[in-house]
Amino acid sequence: MVYDLLKKLSDAHGVSGFEDNIKEIIRKELSGYVDEFREDSLGNLIAVKKGSDFSVMIASHMDEIGLMVQYIDEKGFIKFVGIGGWYNPSMYTRRVILHGTKGPVSGVLGGKPPHIMTPEDRKKEIKIDDLFIDIGATSAEEVVELGIEIGTPVTIDQQFTHLAGDRVSGKALDNRVGVAVLIEVIKQMKTPMTVYGVFTVQEEVGLKGAKVSAFALNPDIAIATDVTIPGDHPGVSRKDASPEMGKGPVLVLASAAGRGLLADRRLTTWLRSAGDKAKIPYQLEVGEGGNTDATIIHLVRDGIPSIPFSVPARYIHSPVEMVDLKDVYSSIDLLVEALKKKPKL
Repeated sequence: MVYDLLKKLSDAHGVSGFEDNIKEIIRKELSGYVDEFREDSLGNLIAVKKGSDFSVMIASHMDEIGLMVQYIDEKGFIKFVGIGGWYNPSMYTRRVILHGTKGPVSGVLGGKPPHIMTPEDRKKEIKIDDLFIDIGATSAEEVVELGIEIGTPVTIDQQFTHLAGDRVSGKALDNRVGVAVLIEVIKQMKTPMTVYGVFTVQEEVGLKGAKVSAFALNPDIAIATDVTIPGDHPGVSRKDASPEMGKGPVLVLASAAGRGLLADRRLTTWLRSAGDKAKIPYQLEVGEGGNTDATIIHLVRDGIPSIPFSVPARYIHSPVEMVDLKDVYSSIDLLVEALKKKPKL
């Protein structure tokens, strides 16, 4: 079931640069479904399904935003830096897991209690420098003894959960949703083309994995499965974010108001035709913010026709990201349908 796969991926831990746990899940899920696995020097995992000379790269980043230990003070409190784009208030008083050399260690993100904040304190934006990790230790030596050191990666301790209807919530759904979609597409697709399922690393810190993998593979076209912001809840205008949850995957025609990527129109036509033919719902978006792996892939070598293919997700870059499973299933169905036929370029 997609639900079980998504839960497994969301609950797993893999901050940028430390994606091995996610790779292990992917290898197990796709064993027997692909002709070969490759792993490049940066850590991208490439699942290859061989076909004709025409090749399709479907990229889905594995990494999640997280933290990294920067300093341990003499009383055992841990200072850290953010890895990826955090909204700092969402960190305060969260439980975390430190992935040390001797195994996982639980901790909490602490800060100044509100009871002793001055009026000026309450008006200030929460900064990372105001926060620290408390694992309950009383000295730096105790922290080090537990296998925690400078450079230890840290992730949020949050469990995947089912909400009302088809809605689910968890950490790292950006972009474990895209990973789940790509896994299921590879399992179900029947295509004459060669497909490179590329599970990329370090997207959250600069689209790095997608750049090197696209250069090495030099595919004819590329699709990036990711998430996008819906405008269907309080505080967000439909004018600023037109997609809605439950209405199908989103074909992103432009990201960052065109400064990031203008999707290849031929790929847009190809995907829309597949959806229309099979009566699979989809949505269109022109976004003002955010980029995906497609943003860098389309600029590699002499240019690779690319398009972002996204699942609407609320509250992204927080521990309580939310998606609708209907959108996940529709995303899988549309890509499987499109891959039956080579696009016209």
